[in-house]
Amino acid sequence: MKQLSDSLLIQSYHKAIELNLSSEFISQIKDELRERSLLKGIEEQTSQVS
Repeated sequence: MKQLSDSLLIQSYHKAIELNLSSEFISQIKDELRERSLLKGIEEQTSQVS
């Protein structure tokens, strides 16, 4: 995942949720988003959409 751009990683996260992929896979993406300090912004966006 380190080779993915931030934008592609975010898209992958949203698509994984949309496709209801395994929680383990989604957790791995979230861990990488957290490492890049991107997770908080994404969670805020997701909660605003709901």
